[in-house]
This record gives sequence, C-alpha cells and structure tokens, in this order.
Amino acid sequence: MEEHPKNEQNQTNQHNQENSEPENSKQASRRKFLRNIGLIGAGIAAGAAALFSGDIFEKSKTKGGKKSVLLTQDNKLVEVDSLELKALEKSPEQQMQLRGREGIPGRRWIWVIDLSRCRNARQCIAACQAAHHLRPDQFHINTLQMQENPHTPAFHMPKPCQHCDNPPCVAVCPVDATFKRPDGPVLIDNERCIGCRFCIAACPYSARMLNWSKPKFEEQDKDLPYNIELNIPQRIGTITKCLMSSDRLREGKLPYCVSACPNGVYYFGDENEDTVTNGTTKESVRLSTLLSENGAYQLLPELGTKPRVYYLPPKNRLFPFEPSKDAEPKKI
Repeated sequence: MEEHPKNEQNQTNQHNQENSEPENSKQASRRKFLRNIGLIGAGIAAGAAALFSGDIFEKSKTKGGKKSVLLTQDNKLVEVDSLELKALEKSPEQQMQLRGREGIPGRRWIWVIDLSRCRNARQCIAACQAAHHLRPDQFHINTLQMQENPHTPAFHMPKPCQHCDNPPCVAVCPVDATFKRPDGPVLIDNERCIGCRFCIAACPYSARMLNWSKPKFEEQDKDLPYNIELNIPQRIGTITKCLMSSDRLREGKLPYCVSACPNGVYYFGDENEDTVTNGTTKESVRLSTLLSENGAYQLLPELGTKPRVYYLPPKNRLFPFEPSKDAEPKKI
C-alpha cells in the first residue's frame, strides 16, 4: 500500500514526459521552418540586390538564360535572353532629372513680397516669360489689382505659385508629375504629365495652366534635353507653372523675377539661415524680424496648405496706385 503512490507518481511523470516530447518537437520544427524561411528570404533579397546592381548582368558571359519580355521606348515588346541583360549608366539627362527632384540639400527657400513697393512695372513677368519660353498670354507670375473694401485704396499684388508645404496639387496627381522638393519648390515634370488637370482643379491659388496650344519656341527647343528645373522644352498638353527659378537657385542666384524687379518688391532667401535678400538693393535682412515687424501674412492660411510665400501689407507706399487700363481692382 505504501508503494502505490510512488508508482502512481512515476506513471504521471512518464505521461507528462510523453506529452511534452511532441510539443517540444513541434516547437523545434517551427523554429527550423522559420529559420529556413529567413534564409530563403535573405537569398531572394541578396539575389534581387545583385540583379539590380548589375552584378549578375556583368558576370554573365554565356547565353542560355531565361527569356525576358521588355517594352522598348517605341512601345514594342521584345524578347531578350536574360543573361545578355546588363545595367546601363544613367544618361546626363536622367542625372539632371534626378538632381532636379532631389533639390539642394540643407536649404529651405522662402519668398517675401512687399506690397507697398509694387507699382505694376511688370518687369518680373517679362523676365519669367523670357526664361521659361512662355507666350504673352502665359503667366507663371502675374500682378493683380486688389482692394480690401471701398474705403481703402487699391494696390498691386504679385502672385506666383505659393509653393505650399502641404500642396493639394501634389496629392491629386496620379502619375507623380508634380512633386514637392525638400528645399521648398513645387515642380512639374512634363515628361510624366498626362494633362489630366487634376492639379489645376486642386490648386486654390490658380497658379497652374495647361499648354493648350503649340509652345512659343517649339521648333527651336525640340532638340534640347528636358530641364525639369526650367521646364524647357515646353510641351503641348502638359502643365506649366512657377518653378521658383530652381535652375537659378542651383547656380546660387536669385530668381528671375526677384532680380528683374526695379522697385525692391521681392525678398528671397533661406529660411534655415533666417536671412532674405532684396533683389533690387541687394540688402540682406533677418527673415523673422522682417515678418514680425511688418505684419506679414500668407494667402488663405486657413486651408492648411502652408504657403512658402509671405506678403507685407501695402502700408507707407512708395508709389501712388495707378490702375491698369484693362483691369478693375478685385475685392479681397
């Protein structure tokens, strides 16, 4: 009678051991399975990386690989031996495109427009149209006649693209033709653009237009490599817009409109350095001070677009208002 509990305990231990072995075996199998999957995944990733880098293409010297079907630039399907494929270096034009999308590291460009100085000389418009090969009826920047109410005097307001930090035009583009650069500008790639005009509908500042007709210099520009920072050559059926003179920024120069203004309307600079420079006087001032001491504001900030263009109100005007012959002041 005394040995019975011991036998019963031995039987219990044996039962537990038998039950635990399958469980341990299952866990070991699971770990082995996951380890194998990891090795397979790593092998696939390494193979893809080698393929992308061109190592496999470069090392393959014999034929007999699998056939790959490719689409040529003239939209033809061709079959090529995979062992004959090799990666190509980016062309100068492709490198220029890539650079244009990456922007200028470390910069955050900002615009300040002093409305008290604008007398509608329109030299900014002429310089912009000349640089981007625009027709007289096309505007990347324009000056509007504005009036807050009947009891206040009218004034001129230059209006470029606002280069929003939260641009609705970028969000609606289905082909990544319009994009926001880290250094501030919102650009358009008319080699991707399909002319759907979603961006035009989304922009609350009416800062975009479609090339409805043949560009002004289509014949002269047809052999030029496309410059995404200048948007030349212009192409019919694609969008054109203000580019913040990104090609000039690349050269360390002020935008075309800023340099052309004879009355010092425009300040331009780097927000990271808290400094902007007047295009006419070449005077550099602290951005934060210029904005805070002059009651600076942005257009339609309630929309959450976060424009990169600030306006200084038309106080202490340098010139009397002279209305354009073909325009009536718009009510704000």
